Amino acid sequence: MDTTGTCLHQMRATAPLVHNITNFVAMNIMANVLLAAGASPAMVHARDEVAEFAHLAQALSVNIGTPDPDWAQAMAMAAGVMAETGKPWVLDPVGVGATRFRQEICARLLDLGPGVIRGNASEILALAGIGAKGRGADAADPVEAAETAARDLARRTGGVVAVSGPVDYITDGTSAYQVANGHALMPRVTALGCSLNGVIAAFLVGQPPLPATVAALAYYGLAGERAAQAAAGPGSFQVAFLDALHALTPSDLDAGARVSRA
Repeated sequence: MDTTGTCLHQMRATAPLVHNITNFVAMNIMANVLLAAGASPAMVHARDEVAEFAHLAQALSVNIGTPDPDWAQAMAMAAGVMAETGKPWVLDPVGVGATRFRQEICARLLDLGPGVIRGNASEILALAGIGAKGRGADAADPVEAAETAARDLARRTGGVVAVSGPVDYITDGTSAYQVANGHALMPRVTALGCSLNGVIAAFLVGQPPLPATVAALAYYGLAGERAAQAAAGPGSFQVAFLDALHALTPSDLDAGARVSRA
């Protein structure tokens, strides 16, 4: 795919306002990640204002990591606005297989047609109704085990499904790509995976969902590779990662993206 740099350029030129309903752990790092990437983040989850704000935003990301009944309702309200207005939104079904409550939330959100679903292999398998080994947010299944489930889920929802792992798998149910960018230090910093959802949402604004999602994952992974070169461990990696997100250019991404058809 030769559009990764173009997608990054378009995202930064748009500087989209991304509405994020995410977990307590992720809010600060996610806001910093989006600012470094070139987007404008907002963290809004109160039921009294969430629908009104969703009308103002250009994209939405929803992460069910620390849910409660009020937040679940707010997620559905915001996603409903996106569905009504035709604006893109991303669902991260964190630990969906762990509890019935999470499964009920995700079932409701799936009915609202997320443009992109991103999760680890265990989450995608659970979301697709297939038994998985994962506990909580951790994945015990390899990416390859979720490829068929991802394609089926993409066809069922009409969106894109991205399975995160050492090599990411992204499909719209017809075409599929693999992204091999990334570094082993990335999972050692909490909420970097959660923060990726907002970056994907930003890339989706005004761009075709499949290439935009592929480009977002390649950009994020390449920033991780660049950050690791300057890091001594997870602490310095987090700082270097923000710098790398900010510094990467579209030409850097075109040269460094390791994307292949699957």
